[in-house]
Amino acid sequence: MFDWFPHYEYHLASAQLALAMLGMGALLAPRDFVEVVRSPRALSIGLVIQLIVAPGVAFALGRLLPVEAGIAAGLVLVAAVPGGTMSNVVTYLGRGNIALSIALTGVTTVGALVTTPLILELFVGEFLPPDFEMPVARVAWEIGVTLLLPLGAGMLFGGRFPEWREPVSTWAIRASIAVILLMVVASAGSGRVDPEVLGPAGIGSIFALAGACQLTAWLACRGGGLVTADRTAVVIEATIRNINLAVLVKASLFPAVAGVADPIGDAMFFTALMYGGVAFLFATPPIVIARRQARADGGSG
Repeated sequence: MFDWFPHYEYHLASAQLALAMLGMGALLAPRDFVEVVRSPRALSIGLVIQLIVAPGVAFALGRLLPVEAGIAAGLVLVAAVPGGTMSNVVTYLGRGNIALSIALTGVTTVGALVTTPLILELFVGEFLPPDFEMPVARVAWEIGVTLLLPLGAGMLFGGRFPEWREPVSTWAIRASIAVILLMVVASAGSGRVDPEVLGPAGIGSIFALAGACQLTAWLACRGGGLVTADRTAVVIEATIRNINLAVLVKASLFPAVAGVADPIGDAMFFTALMYGGVAFLFATPPIVIARRQARADGGSG
Protein backbone atom coordinates (compact mmCIF):
# COMPACT_ATOMS: atom_id res chain seq x y z
CA MET A 1 0.00 0.00 0.00
CA PHE A 2 2.89 2.37 0.77
CA ASP A 3 5.29 1.25 -1.93
CA TRP A 4 5.20 4.80 -3.27
CA PHE A 5 6.76 6.26 -0.14
CA PRO A 6 10.47 5.80 -0.98
CA HIS A 7 9.97 7.84 -4.16
CA TYR A 8 8.38 10.78 -2.32
CA GLU A 9 10.10 10.77 1.07
CA TYR A 10 12.42 13.63 0.18
CA HIS A 11 9.62 15.79 -1.24
CA LEU A 12 7.45 15.16 1.82
CA ALA A 13 10.32 16.12 4.11
CA SER A 14 10.89 19.32 2.15
CA ALA A 15 7.20 20.26 2.26
CA GLN A 16 7.07 19.47 5.96
CA LEU A 17 9.96 21.75 6.79
CA ALA A 18 8.68 24.55 4.56
CA LEU A 19 5.29 24.47 6.29
CA ALA A 20 6.90 24.58 9.74
CA MET A 21 9.13 27.48 8.74
CA LEU A 22 6.20 29.35 7.20
CA GLY A 23 4.25 28.96 10.44
CA MET A 24 7.14 30.15 12.56
CA GLY A 25 7.87 33.05 10.23
CA ALA A 26 4.30 34.30 10.55
CA LEU A 27 4.94 34.87 14.27
CA LEU A 28 8.26 36.66 13.76
CA ALA A 29 8.92 40.35 13.22
CA PRO A 30 12.16 42.33 12.99
CA ARG A 31 11.69 43.59 16.54
CA ASP A 32 11.94 40.00 17.80
CA PHE A 33 15.56 39.90 16.73
CA VAL A 34 16.21 43.04 18.75
CA GLU A 35 15.71 40.79 21.79
CA VAL A 36 18.89 39.01 20.76
CA VAL A 37 20.81 42.17 21.65
CA ARG A 38 18.72 43.01 24.70
CA SER A 39 19.19 39.58 26.33
CA PRO A 40 22.78 38.62 25.49
CA ARG A 41 23.31 36.42 28.55
CA ALA A 42 20.24 34.24 28.02
CA LEU A 43 20.88 34.06 24.29
CA SER A 44 24.53 33.12 24.79
CA ILE A 45 23.68 30.31 27.21
CA GLY A 46 21.05 28.95 24.82
CA LEU A 47 23.42 29.04 21.86
CA VAL A 48 26.25 27.30 23.72
CA ILE A 49 23.90 24.52 24.86
CA GLN A 50 22.50 23.94 21.38
CA LEU A 51 25.60 24.35 19.25
CA ILE A 52 28.32 22.87 21.46
CA VAL A 53 27.01 20.94 24.46
CA ALA A 54 24.18 18.99 22.79
CA PRO A 55 26.31 17.65 19.89
CA GLY A 56 29.09 16.72 22.32
CA VAL A 57 26.65 14.87 24.58
CA ALA A 58 25.09 13.06 21.60
CA PHE A 59 28.51 11.97 20.36
CA ALA A 60 29.52 10.75 23.83
CA LEU A 61 26.31 8.76 24.27
CA GLY A 62 26.80 7.12 20.88
CA ARG A 63 30.28 6.09 21.92
CA LEU A 64 29.55 4.99 25.49
CA LEU A 65 26.26 3.14 25.01
CA PRO A 66 25.97 -0.21 23.18
CA VAL A 67 23.97 1.13 20.22
CA GLU A 68 24.21 0.49 16.49
CA ALA A 69 26.08 2.94 14.27
CA GLY A 70 22.84 4.22 12.74
CA ILE A 71 21.40 5.05 16.14
CA ALA A 72 24.60 6.77 17.22
CA ALA A 73 24.52 8.80 14.00
CA GLY A 74 20.84 9.57 14.62
CA LEU A 75 21.63 11.00 18.04
CA VAL A 76 24.21 13.31 16.49
CA LEU A 77 21.75 14.26 13.74
CA VAL A 78 19.15 15.28 16.32
CA ALA A 79 21.70 17.32 18.26
CA ALA A 80 23.05 18.92 15.07
CA VAL A 81 19.76 20.51 14.06
CA PRO A 82 18.49 23.70 15.74
CA GLY A 83 15.68 24.06 18.25
CA GLY A 84 12.28 22.99 16.97
CA THR A 85 9.63 25.38 15.76
CA MET A 86 7.14 23.92 18.24
CA SER A 87 9.38 25.04 21.09
CA ASN A 88 7.91 28.54 20.74
CA VAL A 89 4.40 27.23 21.35
CA VAL A 90 5.56 25.07 24.26
CA THR A 91 7.41 28.06 25.74
CA TYR A 92 4.18 30.05 25.52
CA LEU A 93 2.33 27.28 27.37
CA GLY A 94 5.01 27.37 30.05
CA ARG A 95 4.69 31.16 30.35
CA GLY A 96 8.31 31.54 29.30
CA ASN A 97 9.98 34.37 27.41
CA ILE A 98 8.45 33.80 23.97
CA ALA A 99 10.55 36.55 22.37
CA LEU A 100 13.74 34.85 23.58
CA SER A 101 12.47 31.47 22.37
CA ILE A 102 11.70 32.84 18.91
CA ALA A 103 15.05 34.63 18.77
CA LEU A 104 16.92 31.44 19.70
CA THR A 105 14.97 29.45 17.12
CA GLY A 106 15.60 32.05 14.44
CA VAL A 107 19.33 32.44 15.12
CA THR A 108 20.04 28.71 15.34
CA THR A 109 17.86 28.00 12.31
CA VAL A 110 19.72 30.47 10.13
CA GLY A 111 23.01 29.29 11.62
CA ALA A 112 22.11 25.70 10.75
CA LEU A 113 23.20 26.45 7.20
CA VAL A 114 26.74 26.23 8.54
CA THR A 115 26.55 24.43 11.89
CA THR A 116 24.47 21.40 10.90
CA PRO A 117 26.70 20.21 8.02
CA LEU A 118 29.79 21.00 10.10
CA ILE A 119 28.65 18.98 13.13
CA LEU A 120 27.56 16.05 10.98
CA GLU A 121 30.84 16.02 9.09
CA LEU A 122 32.80 16.20 12.35
CA PHE A 123 30.94 13.52 14.35
CA VAL A 124 29.09 11.27 11.90
CA GLY A 125 31.80 10.71 9.30
CA GLU A 126 33.08 7.50 10.85
CA PHE A 127 29.58 5.98 10.90
CA LEU A 128 29.11 6.48 7.16
CA PRO A 129 30.22 4.08 4.41
CA PRO A 130 33.91 4.46 3.51
CA ASP A 131 33.11 5.81 0.06
CA PHE A 132 30.54 8.32 1.31
CA GLU A 133 31.25 12.03 1.01
CA MET A 134 29.28 14.58 2.98
CA PRO A 135 27.28 16.71 0.47
CA VAL A 136 27.80 19.90 2.47
CA ALA A 137 27.04 22.28 -0.40
CA ARG A 138 23.88 20.42 -1.41
CA VAL A 139 22.55 20.17 2.14
CA ALA A 140 23.27 23.86 2.76
CA TRP A 141 21.49 24.85 -0.45
CA GLU A 142 18.45 22.72 0.35
CA ILE A 143 18.23 24.08 3.89
CA GLY A 144 18.37 27.59 2.49
CA VAL A 145 15.64 27.03 -0.10
CA THR A 146 13.21 25.08 2.08
CA LEU A 147 14.04 26.94 5.28
CA LEU A 148 14.93 30.56 4.63
CA LEU A 149 12.46 31.25 1.82
CA PRO A 150 9.32 30.10 3.69
CA LEU A 151 10.63 31.70 6.89
CA GLY A 152 11.00 35.03 5.10
CA ALA A 153 7.64 34.63 3.38
CA GLY A 154 5.97 34.02 6.73
CA MET A 155 7.57 37.12 8.22
CA LEU A 156 6.49 39.27 5.28
CA PHE A 157 2.94 37.92 5.44
CA GLY A 158 2.73 38.40 9.22
CA GLY A 159 3.96 41.97 8.92
CA ARG A 160 1.54 42.80 6.13
CA PHE A 161 -1.49 41.05 7.61
CA PRO A 162 -0.99 41.00 11.41
CA GLU A 163 -4.55 39.88 12.06
CA TRP A 164 -3.82 36.64 10.17
CA ARG A 165 -0.49 35.86 11.81
CA GLU A 166 -1.70 33.42 14.44
CA PRO A 167 -4.28 31.57 12.27
CA VAL A 168 -1.78 31.08 9.45
CA SER A 169 0.93 29.99 11.87
CA THR A 170 -1.40 27.54 13.62
CA TRP A 171 -2.59 25.87 10.45
CA ALA A 172 0.84 25.79 8.82
CA ILE A 173 2.33 24.03 11.85
CA ARG A 174 -0.65 21.67 12.04
CA ALA A 175 -0.15 20.80 8.38
CA SER A 176 3.54 20.18 9.06
CA ILE A 177 2.64 17.80 11.90
CA ALA A 178 0.15 16.03 9.61
CA VAL A 179 2.89 15.48 7.04
CA ILE A 180 5.26 13.97 9.58
CA LEU A 181 2.50 11.66 10.82
CA LEU A 182 1.94 10.60 7.22
CA MET A 183 5.65 9.86 6.91
CA VAL A 184 5.60 7.76 10.08
CA VAL A 185 2.62 5.72 8.87
CA ALA A 186 4.02 5.37 5.36
CA SER A 187 7.44 4.35 6.67
CA ALA A 188 5.92 1.68 8.88
CA GLY A 189 3.59 0.51 6.10
CA SER A 190 6.41 0.24 3.60
CA GLY A 191 8.43 -1.90 6.00
CA ARG A 192 11.31 0.57 6.10
CA VAL A 193 10.96 1.44 9.78
CA ASP A 194 11.04 -1.26 12.43
CA PRO A 195 10.72 -0.18 16.08
CA GLU A 196 12.83 -3.18 17.06
CA VAL A 197 15.76 -1.58 15.24
CA LEU A 198 16.32 0.68 18.24
CA GLY A 199 16.22 -1.95 20.96
CA PRO A 200 16.35 -1.16 24.68
CA ALA A 201 19.77 0.49 24.44
CA GLY A 202 18.69 2.67 21.52
CA ILE A 203 15.51 3.78 23.24
CA GLY A 204 17.47 4.45 26.41
CA SER A 205 19.99 6.54 24.50
CA ILE A 206 17.20 8.75 23.14
CA PHE A 207 15.80 9.35 26.63
CA ALA A 208 19.35 9.98 27.87
CA LEU A 209 19.97 12.61 25.19
CA ALA A 210 16.74 14.48 25.93
CA GLY A 211 17.38 14.33 29.67
CA ALA A 212 21.01 15.42 29.38
CA CYS A 213 20.15 18.38 27.13
CA GLN A 214 17.42 19.51 29.49
CA LEU A 215 19.45 19.04 32.69
CA THR A 216 22.51 20.78 31.26
CA ALA A 217 20.42 23.73 30.09
CA TRP A 218 18.70 24.02 33.48
CA LEU A 219 22.00 23.96 35.38
CA ALA A 220 23.54 26.52 33.03
CA CYS A 221 20.54 28.82 33.41
CA ARG A 222 20.61 28.51 37.19
CA GLY A 223 24.31 29.19 37.23
CA GLY A 224 23.82 32.15 34.91
CA GLY A 225 21.19 33.65 37.18
CA LEU A 226 18.45 33.76 34.53
CA VAL A 227 14.92 34.63 35.59
CA THR A 228 12.24 31.97 35.42
CA ALA A 229 10.79 33.09 32.07
CA ASP A 230 14.20 33.10 30.36
CA ARG A 231 15.18 29.81 31.97
CA THR A 232 11.99 28.17 30.74
CA ALA A 233 12.61 29.36 27.18
CA VAL A 234 16.22 28.15 27.09
CA VAL A 235 15.46 24.75 28.67
CA ILE A 236 12.57 24.02 26.30
CA GLU A 237 14.53 25.26 23.30
CA ALA A 238 17.43 22.96 24.20
CA THR A 239 15.11 19.97 24.60
CA ILE A 240 12.81 20.25 21.58
CA ARG A 241 14.79 19.91 18.37
CA ASN A 242 13.75 20.65 14.81
CA ILE A 243 12.82 17.11 13.79
CA ASN A 244 11.44 18.51 10.52
CA LEU A 245 14.94 19.60 9.57
CA ALA A 246 16.48 16.35 10.85
CA VAL A 247 14.19 14.35 8.56
CA LEU A 248 15.06 16.58 5.62
CA VAL A 249 18.80 16.20 6.21
CA LYS A 250 18.44 12.45 6.61
CA ALA A 251 16.49 12.23 3.35
CA SER A 252 19.25 14.17 1.61
CA LEU A 253 22.08 12.08 3.04
CA PHE A 254 20.37 8.70 2.74
CA PRO A 255 17.58 8.90 0.13
CA ALA A 256 15.16 6.00 0.27
CA VAL A 257 15.43 3.38 -2.48
CA ALA A 258 12.50 1.03 -3.09
CA GLY A 259 13.28 -2.53 -2.04
CA VAL A 260 16.70 -1.63 -0.64
CA ALA A 261 17.34 -1.80 3.10
CA ASP A 262 19.43 1.00 4.61
CA PRO A 263 20.38 0.21 8.23
CA ILE A 264 22.17 3.53 8.80
CA GLY A 265 19.58 5.78 7.18
CA ASP A 266 16.56 3.95 8.61
CA ALA A 267 18.00 3.94 12.13
CA MET A 268 18.78 7.66 11.88
CA PHE A 269 15.26 8.34 10.64
CA PHE A 270 13.50 6.43 13.40
CA THR A 271 15.84 7.80 16.07
CA ALA A 272 14.91 11.33 15.00
CA LEU A 273 11.19 10.56 14.95
CA MET A 274 11.23 8.93 18.37
CA TYR A 275 13.24 11.77 19.86
CA GLY A 276 10.55 14.18 18.69
CA GLY A 277 8.00 12.36 20.82
CA VAL A 278 10.32 11.89 23.80
CA ALA A 279 11.23 15.59 23.77
CA PHE A 280 7.60 16.58 24.28
CA LEU A 281 7.42 14.27 27.28
CA PHE A 282 10.49 15.93 28.77
CA ALA A 283 9.06 19.38 28.03
CA THR A 284 6.11 18.74 30.35
CA PRO A 285 7.93 19.18 33.71
CA PRO A 286 9.38 22.63 32.80
CA ILE A 287 5.89 23.77 31.76
CA VAL A 288 4.32 22.60 35.02
CA ILE A 289 7.11 24.05 37.17
CA ALA A 290 7.10 27.40 35.35
CA ARG A 291 3.31 27.76 35.55
CA ARG A 292 3.36 26.97 39.28
CA GLN A 293 6.14 29.50 39.79
CA ALA A 294 4.18 32.11 37.81
CA ARG A 295 1.10 31.50 39.98
CA ALA A 296 3.19 31.72 43.13
CA ASP A 297 4.78 34.96 42.01
CA GLY A 298 1.37 36.37 41.15
CA GLY A 299 -0.04 35.36 44.49
CA SER A 300 2.86 36.85 46.44
CA GLY A 301 2.61 40.09 44.49
